Amino acid sequence: MLAIRLPSEIESRLEALAKATGRTKTFYVREAILEHLDDLEDLYLAEQRLLDIRAGRSQTVPLEEVMKRYGMEG
Repeated sequence: MLAIRLPSEIESRLEALAKATGRTKTFYVREAILEHLDDLEDLYLAEQRLLDIRAGRSQTVPLEEVMKRYGMEG
């Protein structure tokens, strides 16, 4: 269970959308979270990867090498 406080403007927009479509505010909040959760997770992983590269804990692989490994040479 999750309870959140939204700015009144967002709450009003959400309420109007729910009334106009016959769906619940919960439905739209759930949809918004699901829509953006993958992006937020990907961003976090990319940031962590960048920190690892900068700290020398991980290395990059040139695109040409990746293409060669997987038989995608042009």
